[in-house]
Amino acid sequence: MKLIDYGVREDERPYIEQWSKENNIEVKIVSDLLNPETIEQANGYDGVVAYQQLPYDPAIFDKMNEYGIHVLSLRNVGVDNVPFDALKKNDIKLTNVPSYSPTAIAEYSVTGLMILLRSMKSMIRKVDKHNFLWAPDIGRELNELTVGVAGTGRIGRAAIKIYQGFGAKVIAFDKYRNPDIEKQGLYVDTLDELLKNSDVVTLHLPSLGKGNTVINKNTIAEMKDHAIVVNTGRGDLINTQDLYDAVVSEKLYGAVLDVYENEVGIFNSDRSNEKLEDQLLSNMIDNPRIIVSPHIAFYTTTAVKNMATISLNSMVDELKNGTSNNEIDIN
Repeated sequence: MKLIDYGVREDERPYIEQWSKENNIEVKIVSDLLNPETIEQANGYDGVVAYQQLPYDPAIFDKMNEYGIHVLSLRNVGVDNVPFDALKKNDIKLTNVPSYSPTAIAEYSVTGLMILLRSMKSMIRKVDKHNFLWAPDIGRELNELTVGVAGTGRIGRAAIKIYQGFGAKVIAFDKYRNPDIEKQGLYVDTLDELLKNSDVVTLHLPSLGKGNTVINKNTIAEMKDHAIVVNTGRGDLINTQDLYDAVVSEKLYGAVLDVYENEVGIFNSDRSNEKLEDQLLSNMIDNPRIIVSPHIAFYTTTAVKNMATISLNSMVDELKNGTSNNEIDIN
């Protein structure tokens, strides 16, 4: 068995190499992303592993079929950038890593919120300039707030435990209710009810499709004055311009954004010596009440190891048994 792994970052490489040695399976590590040109390197291999934010060109799967490769294993959760029609046309199975570290993402959402509540962004900038005045950067206490958790999958449930540990009141919404959360009596009946009754809304939902936002000018109008939005889910859950306008107008207190609807091609790149062409992103970075980070909520040693190894294990299961626990139903 021979595998090829695309788009590999240097922080992933040691875990892939260790897995290869422990399982006595050859894994060719490729730093380039998977595209119609680089797929040619897969000729002679049994399976393709990959991770990228850019869309997968359908021509990739024509080549895979030509090479007799019929499994693509992703090192990430999201599959919205994979053309299912091209997979079906070429009889290619797809796997993902559905959970690489829910705790990492949950912890990060709370970390970002605490930074915002204690005005750390503004305070750090002042201290860097040797300004040690306290005012006007007075903080707020999480234990006095109602946190609305939208989405109670693995990440949402981990977040609930952390928020409860701070003493916050927690309410939750999910189309598919979790029995443990149900027993605690945390669910409200609608997402609108959650938005209207929360001081903090934290999003742990999948993408709802282009244009289907949870946070927009209409829903913001129904939210509490000075509420906070935290998003470590998907960038397209928010109409970012509407959110920014609400923070500037002080309808909302602020926001924590680890994802952004126009992040592809910007996040995880070094633009140190460049002026950002995206004026909205630049404005948010400048705003002391908006915390922006480049999609790093997942980014811990535990999560990176799991992404690297679970994707490879799924590939082996597919090639040996014809299926795996992480296979995606592309129909």
